[in-house]
Parts: sequence; structure tokens; C-alpha cells
Amino acid sequence: MALKIRLARGGSKKRPYYRIVVTDARNPRDGRFIEKIGNYNPLLKKDDENRVVIDLERAKYWLDKGAQPTDRVARFLGAADLIKWEHGNNPQKGEPGQKAKERIEEKREKEEAKKAAAAEAAAEAEGASEEAPAEEASE
Repeated sequence: MALKIRLARGGSKKRPYYRIVVTDARNPRDGRFIEKIGNYNPLLKKDDENRVVIDLERAKYWLDKGAQPTDRVARFLGAADLIKWEHGNNPQKGEPGQKAKERIEEKREKEEAKKAAAAEAAAEAEGASEEAPAEEASE
């Protein structure tokens, strides 16, 4: 059985409150859990001592049993010096998706076509203006 230490959401709409629970990874987020080991209230200030409350002994017990914390819970456990937490690195996070790249390419092609048409029109106008003075000079 794959164990997870994760957040289970409680609270009402727009007023989140989370329990830190140990559960089977296959269970739904707010579903059945094995044990509640703490809570997290994101509405409190970051320096408030009641924002994150974890039973460190139980957390250590479950980590020793092989439970894997989620990223957010790992951050909390790292702050409590139970595990070593490092900020994740996702270099593709800010990169646009497939459709956005296609739209950018289409926009670039349209701009190039407009520039080419403008350059062609300017060349024709220049050619026409060169012929006009030649006709006036011949008269």
C-alpha cells in the first residue's frame, strides 16, 4: 500500500482549512484517511504559530514507515527539520503551450506577409514616381 502524507480540504467556500493526513494514495483528496497528524490554516498570517500544527512524532513514525509527503506537506516538514526539502525546478513552467506557440508562429507569418506587401507596394510606387518625371521631361 502506497502511503501519502497530504492535505485534505475542509472549511466552507472561500474559507479553506486543511487537515494533514496519512492516507492510501488511491483514496480521494477529502476521502478516507488512516490518521490525522496535523492541520493547516492558510487564512492565518505566515508568522502565526497556529497556521501549521503537526504532530512531529507521528509524522516521523509515518515517514519511517515509507509514507511520501506531497510538495506542500514536505515544505512544512522541512520547516520542522524532519526532512530535507528543496524547491522544485521546472524550467518549462513559463514556456507557452503548443497552441500558444502555433498562434505566435501564425502572427509572425502574417506580420512578415504585411511587411513584404508593404515593401512591394513601396517599390511599385517608387517605380511609378520615377517614370512620371521622365514623361514630364520628354514633353
